Amino acid sequence: MIRESLPLDELIKAQILDALYKIEQEVEATRHSLAEETCCILSQLEILQQHVTDVQTMAASFYLHSYLAEHTPHYVDLSLAAKHLASRRHGALIVVERNDPIHHLLYQGIPVGAKVSHALLEAIFYPGNPLHDGGVHIRYDEIVSAGNILPLAKHVDARKKLGTRHRAAIGLTEQSDALVIVVSEETGTISFAINGQLYALRS
Repeated sequence: MIRESLPLDELIKAQILDALYKIEQEVEATRHSLAEETCCILSQLEILQQHVTDVQTMAASFYLHSYLAEHTPHYVDLSLAAKHLASRRHGALIVVERNDPIHHLLYQGIPVGAKVSHALLEAIFYPGNPLHDGGVHIRYDEIVSAGNILPLAKHVDARKKLGTRHRAAIGLTEQSDALVIVVSEETGTISFAINGQLYALRS
């Protein structure tokens, strides 16, 4: 009951701490199992790997909110748009400008000049819309432009099979402090890029 009354950030922090404690317990149990000659720890390692993935995606959601909070009042709209687009497998690339100017890194964008709303973002990325393939540029509470082409990442791990949207998100964040939210039309997953790194979000 106490946790239900906590602010969202504090609630997520508490969930992350719980998850980390469970990982510690699982690691300790695996360590003890390894000492038993007849015990195979492969299944325990799979469970441990899943716990780590869960806490990583949970933490990604927490940090995304933290990174966006001072740069746009429309975090909820961005989150809703991403979730709705992901549920329909509509690909999206949402660029949030933070401190660094990024207009010189974006190409061929069409001016929009409208207030941020999840409905408008979903309409822009609806398949068949002329602007749906490019990235949307958001500055504070305004959709500045849509249909932007972003610079692609120069260095991507060959083991990671990344599509053009993900490579573009990484590429832009390699050259600026912008944050880029990506929705994959192939998998319906949501991730975000910052400082040249890509993180999966909690579904």
